[in-house]
Amino acid sequence: MSTESRTRGGGLPHAVFLQRVAEEPATSPDVRLGQGAFLALRFVDLLAPDREPPTPDVFRYQWAATERYCAELAGEGTEASHLSCIVRAAGEAHRTGDFTLLAPALFAYALYLEQESHFEEAEDALQTMIDVGHDRFAASDRISAWLRLGRVRRLQTDFDGSDGAYVEAGNIATKNGDLRSLLLSRVGQCNVLHFRGNLDGAEAAWRAVLKDTISAGFRTVQAQAEHGLGNILVRRGQAHEGAPHLWRSYELYEDETSEARSMGDLGFALLSLGEVHAAERALHHVLRSRAAPDLVANAMIELMNCASFRRDRVGFERWRERALDGGHELTANIRADYHLKAGIGFARFENVRRAETELRKALEIALAHDLHELVFRIERISGGLNDCGAPDHFESAESLSSVQSDSLRDVSASLAALST
Repeated sequence: MSTESRTRGGGLPHAVFLQRVAEEPATSPDVRLGQGAFLALRFVDLLAPDREPPTPDVFRYQWAATERYCAELAGEGTEASHLSCIVRAAGEAHRTGDFTLLAPALFAYALYLEQESHFEEAEDALQTMIDVGHDRFAASDRISAWLRLGRVRRLQTDFDGSDGAYVEAGNIATKNGDLRSLLLSRVGQCNVLHFRGNLDGAEAAWRAVLKDTISAGFRTVQAQAEHGLGNILVRRGQAHEGAPHLWRSYELYEDETSEARSMGDLGFALLSLGEVHAAERALHHVLRSRAAPDLVANAMIELMNCASFRRDRVGFERWRERALDGGHELTANIRADYHLKAGIGFARFENVRRAETELRKALEIALAHDLHELVFRIERISGGLNDCGAPDHFESAESLSSVQSDSLRDVSASLAALST
């Protein structure tokens, strides 16, 4: 993947929105919204710098037709509002020659699609923003689009494409002297290394970013670096070192979603240390927050893991049934993690056949989506099922140790205070 934007000429532009027809009845609101998105983005394409400008009559005709269709969608909720905003912005951009008007509408729609787990559609909206905006958008808008595109591609396990998007964001930031955005692009690249399974490279990269963010004084970026480093240390079997970094990230974050994400990861770290009660406090804090569906699912998966760790069969089954029952499409890594933790739980309850089935499902998902680090963990745990009905010693190098540091005790005490 080069740092150039991808061409959309390999097929019908924005056809991803028409795929909803195959998944829903033709008259369903979701299908009609998908068709509306297709029309709205085709309308935006008229303003692309690499195509012949439309004649005034052609533009007015397509504007009126698209606006009429979007008006018929009024009352269909948030997505319909986004589409109307995009059409209005495109019309005003053409009328005034101010193409920057398009950026907020397209970016907001992409964020909405991502939050609804429509990742391919979010990628299409961001790619449209990049292609149509080109160098006519402000540098900050172009950087934001590339950074978000990197995230959306990573969520689809398109790691080469994700890394390329982050590199492009960093290049634009460097040219414009934007140190904060440059550091954010490096944060994105660290995440790609992590999810590819290059834990050595990711740890070194996170430490470098953390050092630079502390020097620069960017609180939010420092929070992300603390968070990323904490997660890497946990994955490398050093949860006693990672947990304090995760707690610091929670303290540094300034939005509820990020706080919930770091608290969920802290719960995972504490459980790997055998600190079950502290872990459950952290995870219940996530459920009490107004967290996104993926964070809630992760927290429930870890609560399922806590229950099986305590050999609470009723609690295990309760959380197992609830974990993926939110009605949302979840990412591959969450689905793989669910089957992994379910497999571990069944092994703890000496149901080896069911454990093997769950671990096989986890491995299939991880292999299909190039989740290398998960593949390593699943294979390692699967190899121990015949030797041990409760493979706790495969989950973390620390899970059976009594490692306790002053900083870890401080984290446990802070969680207890937070719960009250």
